Amino acid sequence: MPGDWLARWNFDPILIGAMVLAAGLHALLLRRNRAWPQKRLPFALAWLLLVVLFVSPLCALSSALFSVRVAHHVILVTLIPLLAALALPDRWRDMAVPAGTLAGLLAVHAAIVWMWHEPSLYALALSHHAAFWLMQLSLFGTALLFWNLVLSPRTQLFTSITTLLAATAQMGLLGAIITFAERPLYAPHLTSTTAFGLTPLEDQQIAGLIMWVPAVLPYLAVALILLAQQLSPSAQVSRHR
Repeated sequence: MPGDWLARWNFDPILIGAMVLAAGLHALLLRRNRAWPQKRLPFALAWLLLVVLFVSPLCALSSALFSVRVAHHVILVTLIPLLAALALPDRWRDMAVPAGTLAGLLAVHAAIVWMWHEPSLYALALSHHAAFWLMQLSLFGTALLFWNLVLSPRTQLFTSITTLLAATAQMGLLGAIITFAERPLYAPHLTSTTAFGLTPLEDQQIAGLIMWVPAVLPYLAVALILLAQQLSPSAQVSRHR
């Protein structure tokens, strides 16, 4: 409810213990690979955002508002896995992969994103703990693999950029479908939005707009950064040596 959600921190001991253990193993991996000085900033930002998503009151608010849940998912599949990929040892990205792997990985990730936003599966995830964590882990895990391969120096620039544009298109299409739906689709939020001054359909339209516009910005930003790096004077010199 509007009057109490700011106090709804999630201090579940299993969740906190799992996050502390995972963060500790991540830090140990970086120290063993002597990558800590270069990787500590993306490491800190990635884990800070995970705390915001799953420990802070934002997690409770996402149970009431579909728009907040979509924002939650957008951060989970764009910003956090991008930062996490940057916070992995560089040698984890320096690997040769068969042609078409990145496109196939995007197809799998997109299928999972669309699957968990199908109304009945979404309702299942919000009503069962195992389904909820399967949703979170499958969204994040496939996104991490995707971003790690996009950033690999072994992936051709054209492949990375075209795949990022394809990711933009599929995310925008899903957002448009949700935005222009003529009725509320998500049963868990049919009775929870009124207290926040929104009808279920208005909440759903905001969610669609979040997925349609802000969600695509990280993909476009990374595509532009990769292109700028390729066109930089240092890259031009290295290509002509």
